[in-house]
Amino acid sequence: MSVRGFFRRAGGAIGVWLYRRTDGRAVPGPGASRVLLLTTRGRRSGEPRSTCVGALPVDDGFIVWGTGSGAPRDPHWFRNLRAAGRTDVQAGSRRFAADVRELHGAERDAAWQEVIERVPGVERYERRSGRTIPVARLTPVAAEAPGVRPPARRIGPT
Repeated sequence: MSVRGFFRRAGGAIGVWLYRRTDGRAVPGPGASRVLLLTTRGRRSGEPRSTCVGALPVDDGFIVWGTGSGAPRDPHWFRNLRAAGRTDVQAGSRRFAADVRELHGAERDAAWQEVIERVPGVERYERRSGRTIPVARLTPVAAEAPGVRPPARRIGPT
């Protein structure tokens, strides 16, 4: 593992620990976004993997995006999310399971445009990466998340 990879992995582990320890209070999101803690099964290992990600609250859940800080490939956490189709979410002190639906075409473009408008500086990562940033909608599983409704904000067609 490279020195850079070591520090990236260590920083991620510290962020996860801090989020859990403070119920997310010490990890605010930029602009209109907030930070969620996602725990998803690894697509190859099957082991639970946790990571902090930026998210926008929408009427029926959250929108997340995989910039990977401008890396040329989709981040591992997003590839795991895509493969799993479901994730465990911690939003502050609330915890719930959520279904994952990757957005494509016009729906993805509308959601990404909303992210760009509400989260300062995020568009630079798409330019740097040279790829289309993947975007997904996380929808709480109703039976497992009674009363979990983030602030309403509709993104794209439903």
